[in-house]
Amino acid sequence: MLAVPEETLKKAAAGDMEAFEELYKLSSGYVYSVAYRVNGNPEDAEEVTQEVFVKVYRKLGTFSYRSKFSTWLYRVTVNTAINVYRKKAREKGRKISFDDGVEVADPKTSGSALRDLEKKDSESLVMSMLAILPEEQRACVILRDIEGLKYEEVAEAMGTNLNTVRSRLNRARAKLMAAYGKKEDENEVPVR
Repeated sequence: MLAVPEETLKKAAAGDMEAFEELYKLSSGYVYSVAYRVNGNPEDAEEVTQEVFVKVYRKLGTFSYRSKFSTWLYRVTVNTAINVYRKKAREKGRKISFDDGVEVADPKTSGSALRDLEKKDSESLVMSMLAILPEEQRACVILRDIEGLKYEEVAEAMGTNLNTVRSRLNRARAKLMAAYGKKEDENEVPVR
């Protein structure tokens, strides 16, 4: 979970650039991760990350500490990522593909080529499954199931009520289960 010391937040909000750089170092990975999962490609995730931190820089002074900073940051990130996704979709006149053969390297992990390949396959499967969901459902799944936020935090981050989050998650999970079941059936080898 994202943890930024309150002192760092207050200093950054007051215009301390070193504190803002520390804030960026502590939270940019989380922002990128959420943006990548919403948008499906590294270039858009980088664009979203940049836009988010411009917004954070401008609006950090309005953060009221009534909620966790991570919840506020996720809300800014999800809203920005969805806006970028929609903008790209309008520009292309169609839905954006999440299956562009994106390579995701995790600098923290090293290991055998087999583990790296398995990780890439897993990430590719997750991205293709998320791609079938509408933006709001996808964002709920990312925040709750991938990032591990509590239902209440997801509701706050999404700017909606708890029942809406539960409903979106139920519909998203049902859609994912249906799609996953279809994929398994298609790959089944008939027994003779």
